[in-house]
Amino acid sequence: MSAHDVEPASVLHLGFDDLDALQAVREAIDIPHAATAGDQETRDAILINRVMHAVVMLGSILNGKSYTDVAWSTAYLRERLAEHPAEGYKTWEERLAELEAARTAAPKDGAR
Repeated sequence: MSAHDVEPASVLHLGFDDLDALQAVREAIDIPHAATAGDQETRDAILINRVMHAVVMLGSILNGKSYTDVAWSTAYLRERLAEHPAEGYKTWEERLAELEAARTAAPKDGAR
């Protein structure tokens, strides 16, 4: 059976630790989009590192080689993610906020 053969109903049988592990993986890979090409380079480097840690964690769980258990592996992943926070680049949301602030601060047509 491959990962593609998993039935959606089997998700209902996941325990708390399993769902927490999935949430940690999402935290690893769901980081804000970059505002510019230069920011994207920084984001890519951060994301690659975070994905690597998530893949290692998932591999240890799925291969039955987790050193202790799913909860421990999840906590370990979150510790690694804390070492590689999604910061150091301007996000798309930040850029939109800047543009909106500039728009609202600009004088209206005809106002002097």
